[in-house]
Amino acid sequence: MTDPKILLDKSDMERAISRIAHEIIENNKGVVDVCLIGIQRGGVHMARRLSDRIDLIEGQKVQVGTLDIAMYRDDLDIRDEQPRIRRTDVPFDINGKVVILVDDVFFTGRSIRAAMDALMDIGRPAVIQLAVLIDRGHRELPIRADYAGKNIPTSKNETIEVVFKEDAGKDEVILKRSEGEE
Repeated sequence: MTDPKILLDKSDMERAISRIAHEIIENNKGVVDVCLIGIQRGGVHMARRLSDRIDLIEGQKVQVGTLDIAMYRDDLDIRDEQPRIRRTDVPFDINGKVVILVDDVFFTGRSIRAAMDALMDIGRPAVIQLAVLIDRGHRELPIRADYAGKNIPTSKNETIEVVFKEDAGKDEVILKRSEGEE
């Protein structure tokens, strides 16, 4: 790996989250019947921050749930290691609601497909939308983000790491390249 490059710092991340919150409010004409469900792990932090930001803007708290997709992945039989199971907690009814799935990095679309499968086991939303902090391209499935904080085209040999202060004490988005990549 070459030296990592910081793509977004704390201020950049805050601006992106604020922009997404405003777009969610605008596109849904408010936040009545809107809920946020964060995909474990980074999506959960993102969903909570979006809820807080929407509350600041609209004066209305949006419900937040957490979703573990480990057992819904389509690569369970080809992975070298067993998936780590995390908590799914959706303590509210999603039937007929606008459910916004939230994740930190959007890549092939396979995690989002798994999240939609998991969500359908919980209930039947009126609409499912997708909010991501980073869209890095390389889609393998016909899924798109409704809200993206930043589009960062990458090569397949690069990785994007989103660091949240809840886990690491600081906020930043980092690009990592394998040796020999330009």
